[in-house]
Order: sequence, then C-alpha cells, then structure tokens
Amino acid sequence: MDKSTYLCIWINNSKLKQTFVKEERLYEKKLMDQLFKNGKSFFVFPFKVFYLSLGTTARFPSKVLISVPKKNFNRAVDRNRIKRLMREAYRRNKSLLCPSGQEKSCRHPLLIGLIYTAKVHIDYVEIERKIILILQQLLEKNEQVTR
Repeated sequence: MDKSTYLCIWINNSKLKQTFVKEERLYEKKLMDQLFKNGKSFFVFPFKVFYLSLGTTARFPSKVLISVPKKNFNRAVDRNRIKRLMREAYRRNKSLLCPSGQEKSCRHPLLIGLIYTAKVHIDYVEIERKIILILQQLLEKNEQVTR
C-alpha cells in the first residue's frame, strides 16, 4: 500500500465532517483584533500563520481566517483562486487538529490566520503539503499550551 492510498483511506475514515461552514470561518472583527493583538505567529513558506488558543470548548477545532494581500496579487481572480485552494486544503485536512475521540467538541479550539505571502502562484499539491505541516505544528503548540 503506497502513501497516497493510505492517506485516502485515513481521510475517508475520519469522523470529522469535511465541510467549511460559517461557524469555522473567522469573520468577527473582535476575534480578528484579538488574534492579531494577543496571538502568536510563525512562518511556513508561503504562509504567515497567526494563532491563538481559546479557553472554551467549541463545536469545531478552529476558526480560520484566509487572506491573500492585494499588494502581491492585483487581480481579484488570482487572489480568489489562491484563497479557494487554501480553503480546500484546510477543509480536507482539518481533522488533524482534533485528535480522535474529540470530534464532537474540541476542548481547546484555535483562532487561526493564514496569510499567503508569496508573490507567485503555487500549485495545489504544494499548498496542501504546507497546510498539513502548519496544522501539525499548531496541534503540537496547542498541546504544549494546554499541559
């Protein structure tokens, strides 16, 4: 069994629904301000990642803000395509944030801001690989904080 087959089987067996509903999106101004003011950050090319752990339980593992600066991509078509690829990569791999058995409610949800910083287009496979790496790092950092 090769790696891609194993990944497909693992994704299909994941109990967390592969949707990206409004409750998972970070759209509230107060929470955004809190994320950028009090949150921590790290960099995984081509993403600048901001994160902040919430103290309450939530139905979803995180609230995500996805941004592509107009400074790097003047045309809205280009920005929207990159955001669509980022959303899809997150949607398919968000189950990494909630360990098995906690799918119904995550004890320590995160506010996450993903900002695309590259000045060139990157294909979906590379974006997904980086999103998986980011989610794994966020899980490790969130576990360290909650101990």
